[in-house]
Formats: sequence, structure tokens, C-alpha cells
Amino acid sequence: MIGFLKSLFGRGGESIGPQEAVRRMNGGAVLVDVREAGEFASGHARDARHLPLGRIRAGGVAAIDALGLAGDVEEVLLICHSGMRSRLAQAALSRDTKRRYVNVAGGMSAWAAGGLPVVRR
Repeated sequence: MIGFLKSLFGRGGESIGPQEAVRRMNGGAVLVDVREAGEFASGHARDARHLPLGRIRAGGVAAIDALGLAGDVEEVLLICHSGMRSRLAQAALSRDTKRRYVNVAGGMSAWAAGGLPVVRR
């Protein structure tokens, strides 16, 4: 229970803003959107990979591995609508020793508010 609360209130891992996320993506980090399919289709960050939180909870690191990320990817940025589900995903993946998982604080709400590009399908 304490681990769950820590993941929700900022003690479960690193958190960055959208501008820093873009900088890290330009440096090789991969952005993974953990929202549901309809949310992702309604607007997501360019180059984001889609992997719903439910699949991460069910499969853990294997779900991330199924995305087929390049072997040299060391950092995965997690984003949702507001930052809550991405924090939960970060906590679920915290035992992975191959990669670092970073929460994008404020999620897609902060991303769009920051004027960053949003792709709509």
C-alpha cells in the first residue's frame, strides 16, 4: 500500500515536464502513451508508442518488450492524460533493470497546453 501511495504522490520515480520530455526524445528516449485506444486516437504526441496501462499491469516488462524497442533504448517516458496512470505504469515497471522509466508530469493536458504538437487520427 505504501508503494502504491508513493507512486501516486511523486516518490515513485523521476518526473519531468513535457518540454524536457521532448529534449529527451530528441536524445533517444521513447515516449509510451498508456491511455486507452480511444484516448490515444483522439490526440497523442507525435512519435508516441501506444501501450495501455492494463496491458502493462498484466504483462509488466514483457509488455514493453513487445513494443520492439531498439536494444539501445535506455529511457522510456510514460504519458497519459494527467500523469496519474503514467505514474502507475512507472511503478509497475520499476523492477526493470534494462531501462529507466520516467513519468511525464501533467500528461497530454500539459503537453497540449505547452503548445507541443498533437497528432489526431
